[in-house]
Amino acid sequence: VMRLTKPTLFTNIPVTCEERDLPGNLFNQLMKDDPSTVKGAETLMLGEMLTLPQNFGNIFLGETFSSYISVHNDSNQVVKDILVKADLQTSSQRLNLSASSAAVAELKPDCCIDDVIHHEVKEIGTHILVCAVSYTTQTGEKMYFRKFFKFQVLKPLDVKTKFYNAETDEVFLEAQIQNITTSPMFMEKVSLEPSMMYNVAELNTVDTAGESESTFGARTYLQPMDTRQYLYCLKPKQEFAEKAGVIKGVTVIGKLDIVWKTNLGERGRLQTSQLQRMAPGYGDVRLSLETIPDTVNLEEPFDITCKITNCSERTMDLVLEMCNTNSIHWCGVSGRQLGKLHPSSSLHLALTLLSSVQGLQSVSGLRLTDTFLKRTYEYDDIAQVCVVSSEVKQS
Repeated sequence: VMRLTKPTLFTNIPVTCEERDLPGNLFNQLMKDDPSTVKGAETLMLGEMLTLPQNFGNIFLGETFSSYISVHNDSNQVVKDILVKADLQTSSQRLNLSASSAAVAELKPDCCIDDVIHHEVKEIGTHILVCAVSYTTQTGEKMYFRKFFKFQVLKPLDVKTKFYNAETDEVFLEAQIQNITTSPMFMEKVSLEPSMMYNVAELNTVDTAGESESTFGARTYLQPMDTRQYLYCLKPKQEFAEKAGVIKGVTVIGKLDIVWKTNLGERGRLQTSQLQRMAPGYGDVRLSLETIPDTVNLEEPFDITCKITNCSERTMDLVLEMCNTNSIHWCGVSGRQLGKLHPSSSLHLALTLLSSVQGLQSVSGLRLTDTFLKRTYEYDDIAQVCVVSSEVKQS
């Protein structure tokens, strides 16, 4: 049994010395005459030739394990009904990797039966390749033997995720991917497959001259032990966004699909399990801002739009109160009735306010009272707005 892997670049050890030393220019000339060195860069260890693999090498999760199996008849007799079976034993299952289950009628002396097996590795830990051969001798005696080949499957990537829940039901996912192998990787694809309730937007590109470029540059190589952050924004689909109770309880976000290549193009692929977040707690009544300006003028009214959602399982009768702060002043009547709001229902509210202080000011001071239960919900630090001095017109 021999593992099939791509060849590697030949590395040579440069041996050189100063010209005033005893060997003189002998070592330098030998390196220049060596066909394995790079012309003009003989002192570099990297050569121009390829070398066949000398050992089993490392196998990483997500790669394809390929092996060449050869059964050779060393005797001087013809054997019959040869059956070669290759199984891969893991900690949880046993897989049959044989390309054919049919027996070979006969095998003459000094002849062999060849087979190539492939398997995409999906488990970490110890793997045992079990090769079993059964045959019948000329005297009719049935013979059987097995050989075992053990190897370890290592973890190529370390993936960590962080979730950020926005007020507008959007979820931001930050995925930190670290290369924990000993060789660089070419990251071919890192994508997020969202769950059925979300649409996803990748935030890993920038628009330059009308073209989309990766934030990691043209060559997306990940060096050993390097970490890269990928960012995604998930927005609830329209049919689910209108149902406050549905989105509130959603914890399954989706799964990451990672594809990379190593050395001379060996491909690997990993797909994480379903990523889950902690469901945000909105309480009985949720207040979120739909529209608000980024910058407003000092002591000039500006408008905002609020969305009030009943997240409870009962009907509410709401009253809106607006309390002024040191910098924010509400325009309108405080204590007005908003009417009844049924479970999972929403209403939009247009409000006007102004600021008497410059700088980054916090919008605060909204109070919602449920007249049925006499319960008041306070909303402060809803959002921030930048207040600047209005421009003075020159006459």
